[in-house]
Amino acid sequence: MSDYLHLYAGQKNPQNVAENGMSLARSTRDGSLITANWKMGLAMQGRVFYAKVGALSTPVVGGGDGTVIDLDQPEFGISIPSGTTLIPIRFAVQATTPLLATDADEIDILAAVDVDTATAFDGTWANTLTPENFITTGGVTTACTVKSVCSADTTDPVLTLELDHVQVTGDVQSAASVLWTAPRLQYEPEVPPFIVGPASVFVYWGGTVAVNAFAQIVWAEIPTTLIS
Repeated sequence: MSDYLHLYAGQKNPQNVAENGMSLARSTRDGSLITANWKMGLAMQGRVFYAKVGALSTPVVGGGDGTVIDLDQPEFGISIPSGTTLIPIRFAVQATTPLLATDADEIDILAAVDVDTATAFDGTWANTLTPENFITTGGVTTACTVKSVCSADTTDPVLTLELDHVQVTGDVQSAASVLWTAPRLQYEPEVPPFIVGPASVFVYWGGTVAVNAFAQIVWAEIPTTLIS
């Protein structure tokens, strides 16, 4: 018997102990070990945050001039201070289907990182966002500054790390046939980068025609001392 790992079989009635209390490893009745993944672990520590762009039926038009992506006018930005490391969990952008003006019109959606600079959010930003913690009544307080909808130039970021990039091209087959594929970005990395502050994360959308979109951004924050 000493050659076997013995687990508490608690698939229906798991143990609940006080913080820092001792508990048993738990399994289903057939001996399968029950574990929580790293995302759940960070969420249970109160270190996972959420912010959005657009609301209900009101999307946000992308592009610095209402159309083509402009590096100095992002739709979403996170400034990460020194001492904090950001881990991206889920970046989702859903663009509404735009009007196709000419053949080969394009839509771009981009999530990228300036790995050296925490943006000062100069220029004009419509919204200063208060991220929601995944523990809706608590958790730690975000160390980052989060804003959306830049309409007057901020300092150009240096985007050395692209997290995800979607490009969709329209196709006019005839006067009666106008085709777009669904413009969507969904970045959920299996092995995410650890973005060490000072740094910044930006999300853009735009194209050769006006592009309206919604976005939901989920990330975790940890003290950099935990990885250095």
